[in-house]
Amino acid sequence: MDDIEPKDIDPHALTRFAKEQALRLGFSLAGISTADPPPHLDAYRGWLSQARHGEMAYLARADAVERREDPRRILPECRSILVLAWPYEPPSPPATRGRIAAYARGPDYHDVLLDRIGPWVSAMEARLGRSFPFRAYTDTGPLLERELAQRAGLGWIGKNTCLIHPRRGSYFLLAEILLSLALVPDPPFGADRCGSCTRCLDACPTDCILPDRTLDARRCISYLTIEHRGRIPVELRESIGDWLFGCDVCQQVCPWNIRFAERAAVPSASVELDMADILSLDDDEIRRRTKGTALRRTGRAGLVRNAAMVAANTGAHDLVPALARRLKGDPDPTVRQHAAWALGRLGGIDSQRALRESLEAEADPAVSQEIERALT
Repeated sequence: MDDIEPKDIDPHALTRFAKEQALRLGFSLAGISTADPPPHLDAYRGWLSQARHGEMAYLARADAVERREDPRRILPECRSILVLAWPYEPPSPPATRGRIAAYARGPDYHDVLLDRIGPWVSAMEARLGRSFPFRAYTDTGPLLERELAQRAGLGWIGKNTCLIHPRRGSYFLLAEILLSLALVPDPPFGADRCGSCTRCLDACPTDCILPDRTLDARRCISYLTIEHRGRIPVELRESIGDWLFGCDVCQQVCPWNIRFAERAAVPSASVELDMADILSLDDDEIRRRTKGTALRRTGRAGLVRNAAMVAANTGAHDLVPALARRLKGDPDPTVRQHAAWALGRLGGIDSQRALRESLEAEADPAVSQEIERALT
């Protein structure tokens, strides 16, 4: 297909219609990018070569990297890309102990965004009088999302690695639709409006933000509490603070969010999980409580591990009995390790007793070592 069909439809009119439909469906921003290969792929390759993606091996797979080199490797007919921004409510004080990143406090955004892309496609098909090849993603496909968004005029990539729009800030999620339609591209957002500001770098609890506008995922609280499986390095556990799932620090301190961003008119957040619940509920109940939310991503063991760290970092002495039960009976050794660390940090007679009793019965050498360190 070399031309948009039917022949009498003006590309500019179709582009306006495409954006209008996206905004009607609740997206806050919509822009068009070309299907050209990304110019900063070398920087991405360099980031991977330094292992800054941590355990996210899917990012470094050869086929995934090759697809990021050219959108046409995903959709051979691709002629343009619609990039969309979905707003979410900025962080607010949590109703329970343990903070959850603002984007994750409502329904799973993958479902929310993709559910709206279906009606958008239907509207476009009705306008054209035919179907057309397309592929839609929201952080699930081999695309350099923020670079595409910058090319589509939606903002610039800030020092905190987030995409920032001068009127919307950075509290939004991205989705992309690869299209076989030749829509009219928007001019790229060329200005860098971070200037000399370094608030995000200065505020990051783990110093994971790097000077080249990338980050070391291995030190990022969002990565550690969501994507990382297994033991979190001891030297980073205190820096997790009270973050149970994800982190918003680098966005919370950004002047573009504080001073200039319009507050999104989106439904209030709905997901709240108290650490006491997480430390006491069984697998089935945790799955039920997190159904349909992004919290499913980290799994039961990850949530319990995180809750143990938050309990220690917030001085939650009332959770010593729950931590002791996890140390003595949780089937996951990573959970037992972090429960031991938390009990050691909280201290007290009950914590010491639980640690000593568990040491005698523990069969996993790594957990035993953690208990011994906690006892000292």
